[in-house]
Amino acid sequence: MVVIEPRRAWQLVDWPALWRYRELLAILAYRDISVRYKQTVLGAAWAVGQPLLQLAAFWLFFGRMGGLADKVEGDYSLFLLAGLLPWQLFATGVGQAAQSVVQNQNLISKVYFPRLVVPMAALGSAVVDFAVACLVAVPWLLWRGVGWHASQWLVPVFGLGVIVATLAVGVGLSALVAEFRDFRYVTNFLLQIWMFVSPVAYPLSVVPGGWQWVYALNPLVGLISGLRSALLGQSFAWGPILVSVVALLVLLGVGLACFQRVEQRLADIV
Repeated sequence: MVVIEPRRAWQLVDWPALWRYRELLAILAYRDISVRYKQTVLGAAWAVGQPLLQLAAFWLFFGRMGGLADKVEGDYSLFLLAGLLPWQLFATGVGQAAQSVVQNQNLISKVYFPRLVVPMAALGSAVVDFAVACLVAVPWLLWRGVGWHASQWLVPVFGLGVIVATLAVGVGLSALVAEFRDFRYVTNFLLQIWMFVSPVAYPLSVVPGGWQWVYALNPLVGLISGLRSALLGQSFAWGPILVSVVALLVLLGVGLACFQRVEQRLADIV
């Protein structure tokens, strides 16, 4: 006999249930990945082409015309590449996770499983895109003179932080989109604004010193700048990074709490 009981109010994640349904998580992630690339002309090349096209546009308008190339340490194209890769992971993952619950309404309304599996599985294709883009970026980094150094061991750590941030925002938005359908239109606007308040195209140093701590309340500030410093061998801004990590943990708790509040009614409202 299997007894299904609601979680306690303080328990944001039912880890034993997620582990029991790990195969479903893998199946849904594989389905999203295969659907994303099925019947496409370029296939996985989109994962590389999109950040490269953004890099070219940002290099021209922000670097040359905007003068930001003179404000960064080293090659501005490398600076942009190290910022666009994690940003593309975040933007793609959040966009897919936000719509995932509504898109899987037939599955949610028919069978029981931990609903958190759905937005988590939606991140699968974004992570694959990120991995492919990182592998292709290696020759460019080597050609531009970025060799191996010890701090690059921290790149997977900051990459994992970006995945956690993506999950935190995506899970919260998926619950809001399920309950209030007009939030699906807010998501794209939110991501556009979020990109310009993150250090994707400009360095952290352009923010006045007294405001950097407030600016770092955006979790992507510390994660992107930390990943960039680790990848390119530059100095770390540990103060803003620590503030962003704390903000990330708070954001994750808020996102999970928002999802938990809606989870028990998902079968009725999707």
